[in-house]
Amino acid sequence: MSDFQRYNTQAQAGVAVDEGLRSYMLGVYNYMAFGIAFTAIASFGMATWASANPAVANALYASPLRWVLMFAPLAFIFLFSATAHKMKANTARLVFFAFAGVMGVSMSWIFMVFNLGSIVQIFAITSAAFAGLSLWGYTTKKDISGWGSFLIMGVIGIILASIVNIFLGSGMLSFAINVIGVLLFAGLTAYDTQDIKNMYFEGDSSEVIKHKQVNGALRLYLDFINMFMMLLQLLGNRE
Repeated sequence: MSDFQRYNTQAQAGVAVDEGLRSYMLGVYNYMAFGIAFTAIASFGMATWASANPAVANALYASPLRWVLMFAPLAFIFLFSATAHKMKANTARLVFFAFAGVMGVSMSWIFMVFNLGSIVQIFAITSAAFAGLSLWGYTTKKDISGWGSFLIMGVIGIILASIVNIFLGSGMLSFAINVIGVLLFAGLTAYDTQDIKNMYFEGDSSEVIKHKQVNGALRLYLDFINMFMMLLQLLGNRE
């Protein structure tokens, strides 16, 4: 084989890998975007229903049921993480969207506390920040895999601190949790994007690709939602 033919074959192989990678990442972002849209619809719908029905609002936000709503997404995540490898890709996708709906219901209280314009504004800020961070994670040549352990430990720390603060009700601790949380999830957005990208393998079957896309979408979805909620707590205008 001539040098030209060898170069042409390598170039074609490189193009195929790039196209496959772009298709794979587009699937991840599409699933994530649909998940966020479903969360927004479920959240706004539940808040609208509760606003029109005081008994529903009281049950959701003032009765012991509020604890179920608060911790349901976390329980869902643990369950999904433990069983995802046993699911078919289509089942995992349905479970992801079900989780997005549960998250929406759990977040519906924000429409009772913050004005709609502020929520929309913070959502736009989060979207712009997420896009920039994810783009950097996708394009950077720097290996940021070493960030993973530090960031995950940080997230575990703020989850525990948040649970403790439910009972303490400390404004200062809440402020610190949200500031640190924004920084952690900003870092996780870039880290997860690079890690999801590196998980792509051209030889994977379509079933494996779909599984990876759903798992990647869940990771980025959680980064976005958590960053949004913490920015809302820091910058949102309350009713």
